[in-house]
Amino acid sequence: MTQFTEEEKIIRRIERRFNKGMVQYNLIEEGDKILIGLSGGKDSLALIELLGKRARIYKPRFSVVAAHIVMTNIPYKSDIEYLKAHCEAYGVPFVEYETAFDPATDTRKSPCFLCSWNRRKALFTIAKEQGCNKIALGHHMDDILETLLMNITYQGAFSTMPPRLVMKKFDMTIIRPMCMIHESDLIELATLHNYRKQVKNCPYESESSRSDMKGILRQLEKMNPEARYSIWGSMTNVQEELLPD
Repeated sequence: MTQFTEEEKIIRRIERRFNKGMVQYNLIEEGDKILIGLSGGKDSLALIELLGKRARIYKPRFSVVAAHIVMTNIPYKSDIEYLKAHCEAYGVPFVEYETAFDPATDTRKSPCFLCSWNRRKALFTIAKEQGCNKIALGHHMDDILETLLMNITYQGAFSTMPPRLVMKKFDMTIIRPMCMIHESDLIELATLHNYRKQVKNCPYESESSRSDMKGILRQLEKMNPEARYSIWGSMTNVQEELLPD
């Protein structure tokens, strides 16, 4: 009987969950060219590793390119050489793109919202320039469940970030290949492969309601260890006849 090391067990578990999400939601098709949004955090570094490895050895055949967006009006320091080397290690071409936004243009929106919106806009621009038909983002299962809980609590809407979102208007599909991977998996992977932390120095960054939702998700898992799977399953088990009209 084959004995696996602790490292091999972790990698196999992560790749099993990764492959499950890819297949279940049909995230990759023959001939895709995928732009990976690379922020430099553990999630996007993991996405480079997982998609880079998969592009080399699996069918369907697809190609990937990574983009790191520098927001020039925010003193946020990225180790570009490290990001480039990480991409090279997994055979992923690297693109650096600079842009900026003026928070004074729309005071109704928070600077975080404007920054995020401008980064997303830049990703679409780069994807078109690179001839990509899909953009891959590094959201994991916890992100998707926390967004669902936030939307129920603050927006009064049963919605979240789907694993696959076809944006017909832009002729682009957003995919989240790590949708079945737990955040705890990615923390283990980051430790295992010594992912380097980027220096965050954003003047607008603060503790958000998302970190509160992380705590709530943990509490629900204390009440029921299978809570995350129940909540996930509820998204495709909406019993409309038992809800108000």
